[in-house]
Amino acid sequence: MRRSITTRLVLMFAAAALATFALIGAALQGVLARELERHQHDELATTLKGLQYWIQTIGTPERWTRVQARMDALTPEDGSLRFWVLSDDPRFQYGKGLAEIDGLVREADGHGSNVMLPGQDRPFRTLSVRIPPFESRPAVRLVVGRNSEPYARTRETFLTALVALGLGAMLVVAFAGYWIARVGLRPLQQLSQEAQALRPKTLSQRLQAEALPVELSALAEAFNGALARLEQAYAQLEAFNADVAHELRTPLANLIGGTQVALSRPRAAPELQEVLASNLEDLERLRSIVNDMLFLARADRGEVATGLMLTPVAEEVRKTIEFFEFVLDETGGQVRVEGDLTAQAQLERALFRRALSNLLQNAIEHSGPGTVVTVTLREEADGTWIRVSNPGAPIGDDHLPHLFDRFYRVDEARRGQGEHHGHGLGLAIVKAVAAMHGGRVGAASADGINTFGFSVSAGMATRED
Repeated sequence: MRRSITTRLVLMFAAAALATFALIGAALQGVLARELERHQHDELATTLKGLQYWIQTIGTPERWTRVQARMDALTPEDGSLRFWVLSDDPRFQYGKGLAEIDGLVREADGHGSNVMLPGQDRPFRTLSVRIPPFESRPAVRLVVGRNSEPYARTRETFLTALVALGLGAMLVVAFAGYWIARVGLRPLQQLSQEAQALRPKTLSQRLQAEALPVELSALAEAFNGALARLEQAYAQLEAFNADVAHELRTPLANLIGGTQVALSRPRAAPELQEVLASNLEDLERLRSIVNDMLFLARADRGEVATGLMLTPVAEEVRKTIEFFEFVLDETGGQVRVEGDLTAQAQLERALFRRALSNLLQNAIEHSGPGTVVTVTLREEADGTWIRVSNPGAPIGDDHLPHLFDRFYRVDEARRGQGEHHGHGLGLAIVKAVAAMHGGRVGAASADGINTFGFSVSAGMATRED
């Protein structure tokens, strides 16, 4: 069962309060016990010294009766304070159970001990002193004992009060902690309510982070950032669905229209062959779109390039350019390779050629006849870069970050003399191939030259000596 934050805070407040009060109570109990023991010792020492001074001046059995009368007067009725005088001469003895006391009390002068007397629930705290002989009186040992019962009851009463006060204080802290937690977490509850009010149609809304405490404002800002990314992804998904529908609608409409026209009346075999050839072109276009979308879906799931081989990059570039010789002959264009021609990289050749083919096709289609397209190879800190540059109309800075998005086109900025036959996924595939090789993509437009490129990871790239 999950507990709320309020419950956890209350329990932590209560546990902290209980631990604090327990430590304070233990310290106070120790201080009280030491003070009571000191008080008991001081009381016994005072009584012992008074009797000692008086006994020292008594040296005959006749005067000893005064000592006995004095100790009888000092002994309370409840027997909480008792006196014993131990002596070899029975005439100078005093107290009950002298034999037991003589066997129990062995401490040096001024040092006390606890003596458990018969019939008592608590021990007696005792002090004793040896009094030297005087006249006819031999040496005697005076013992003063105080029952520890009152002191023990005081400690027990104090401990009971401490426990009761500690538990009461813990309850007070728990209730106060509950109120503090509720008040302190109120901004979090408001934040949760705002988040629950968000709907797919209201993704443009943001949480109000300005009025929140510092600890929650960072969370709200992070959540707002996630909302912004979600809104962008949602908008891209909607645009993607619309673009897919648009891209598929045209060849499907051509297929349906051409087939309906062909079936509207009897046709000769050559006419039907022409219709089938036209339908085949549209079907191949559909297959190309579907294959590209499946490839991008695999890339989105985190698929990486396999079968990597250490390959000279310039050699793969030249082999890829050979596929465009027929197109270049028709347009009178050229492709020139520059830069680090000895660079090598770990590549999956098929993917690399596919990405470079898309860049070359993009450059040739958006360049005029006789244009020179440049492929530049560079070893940089973040990897090996392959950039394809061609003359063309400038591209706005606001478009550059989105050129590798799916179905993103800037027709007004990329209009060339040739017809653009792509379906808006070529540069997105370049981005996916770069990601599969641990690299990045980039685009630039300056001084009438448009450049598109991708890289492979620096960790995968090497260079020949």
